[in-house]
Amino acid sequence: MNRITLVRRIKARPSIVFDALTTAEGIAAWWGPDDVPVVCVEVDARVGGAYRVRFRTLDGREHEAYGTFLELMAPRRVVMSYQYALGGEAEENGRTSRVEIDLVPFAGGTDLTLTHADLASEASERSHEWGWGGALDKLVRQLDQVGIPADLERGELK
Repeated sequence: MNRITLVRRIKARPSIVFDALTTAEGIAAWWGPDDVPVVCVEVDARVGGAYRVRFRTLDGREHEAYGTFLELMAPRRVVMSYQYALGGEAEENGRTSRVEIDLVPFAGGTDLTLTHADLASEASERSHEWGWGGALDKLVRQLDQVGIPADLERGELK
């Protein structure tokens, strides 16, 4: 199966990044590239809990992704199933893929690694790389504005 892996360095502690990945307010602020804003989010952030995110392209097309949280290890790891209820890549229709997000603290914030596995094809890889890449760039911009807390600058990782 096909997969993508993206890495970003964020100037915010892992607990702040984790909250952005697991709360409706956090997800609404970053999910989707700049030109694909979120219009609705539902999140039940617990193992076995569900999420649903609807976003809209500039030309008005809507896409909706949903899934189940398979692992939640605050503030280090999020694993979820991923499906499309609406839109998305046609070849992904009816398929379930897997998203794993690992958060590793460093002395200035968090290294985030996102892997989206079990994609249908190389074309789907490219599409998801574009979508997740834009979304993660937005997440980095937003959380970098939070600043680096003094304890992180001193190397006290929390």
